[in-house]
Amino acid sequence: MSLTKEDILQQAEELDVKFIRMQFTDILGITKNVAITVEQLEEALEGNTMFDGSSIEGFTRIQESDMYLEPDYDTFTIFPWRPNEGGTVARLICDVYDADGNPFSGGPRNILKKVIKEAAEMGYEMYAGPEPEFFLFETDENGEPTTITHDKGGYFDLSPVDLGYNTRRDISLALEEMGFEVEASHHEVAPGQHEIDFKYADALKTADNIATFKFVTKAIAKEHGLHATFMPKPIFGENGSGMHMNQSLFKDGENAFYDPDDELGLSKIAYHYIGGLMKHAKAIAAITNPTINSYKRLVPGYEAPVYMAWSSANRSALVRIPASRGEGTRVEMRNPDPAANPYLAMAVMLKAGLDGIKNEIDPGEETLDNIYDMTDAERKEAGIDSLPGDLMSALGQLKQDEVIKSALGEHAYTHFVKGKTIEWNVYRNQVHQWELDQYLETF
Repeated sequence: MSLTKEDILQQAEELDVKFIRMQFTDILGITKNVAITVEQLEEALEGNTMFDGSSIEGFTRIQESDMYLEPDYDTFTIFPWRPNEGGTVARLICDVYDADGNPFSGGPRNILKKVIKEAAEMGYEMYAGPEPEFFLFETDENGEPTTITHDKGGYFDLSPVDLGYNTRRDISLALEEMGFEVEASHHEVAPGQHEIDFKYADALKTADNIATFKFVTKAIAKEHGLHATFMPKPIFGENGSGMHMNQSLFKDGENAFYDPDDELGLSKIAYHYIGGLMKHAKAIAAITNPTINSYKRLVPGYEAPVYMAWSSANRSALVRIPASRGEGTRVEMRNPDPAANPYLAMAVMLKAGLDGIKNEIDPGEETLDNIYDMTDAERKEAGIDSLPGDLMSALGQLKQDEVIKSALGEHAYTHFVKGKTIEWNVYRNQVHQWELDQYLETF
């Protein structure tokens, strides 16, 4: 049941709310806040909160900077921690509108809504379930993050080896108080690495949940004297952090990916959706793996998917089909990482899948062999291509993919590519410690 303006005002009064954070994300997926007092809440619920869009990454030029926040009433949530000054703090996730009252075409949430609408016009609703991983690091005497892990734990280890247990528990409890249904919480493969999975939901709510999960995780970790990072590969020689994305389409209340008469239990819609993901995977990588560091994770030997194949029984494949069937039939795209903007990532994956359905794209045969064990010649013979090896290569693929560009829209596409090209050039021009270690004495 949707909340009304009156519901929110009543809850705010009953729960002693003092401040409300009006939240949205920039083009990089970083959560931004415009904080208001409870006295301003009624006006804010009318969409009258204004901010300077020229100060937000990837938004507008200074001469067209006035923008407005239109809150989604159903995202009204109380933070499960209280500030020192007393009272409670709530949040509302907002859509961004321009000064003329139109949805801002470069707003990540608006971009996802546009692709969701396209799916609805085809009769489909997307559901998604993320598996976000993160690291917990110790902080130094000044409270600054280090890369010293707080434990030596491994996959599914328990305390006392897993010293992050209490932090992970408190993150899960905080999320549950905010309405999440946490399904799993465990230590991951690398020291200091963790995963918390929450129940699947429709695409927009899932993207909202990922954005919420990231800032809640950072806030709770800080209370424990730790730093939580969603950087994909913070430690050389250890597994990186991914965000596998389980996704399915429903039509008329039923899972459109399921066909009990098929050998794998998959419908033609599912196969075509996989075909779309495979066709556009290289361009999608620029959005789902959006940092230079992302491609330090996407290398053979650390369980991250590198090769473009799909399979119902192979975790080395880019797209995996989990065993569940019926209502639980879904496809899992394994290359996204938690640095991705969840709204843009969801939008481009859905757009690719819809393109696969529209054009009946054949995904080819599934790959049952472990792709990591294949030689280059064997992969070539099997027709298995690779994801881009670095951010600039991924941006090059994005520039050539009109379908994925259309999902982003001209504004977001232009600003994203411009920002990421600057990032690459700054990185490229740096002299790194590895170069000094490798060359300083040798030459």
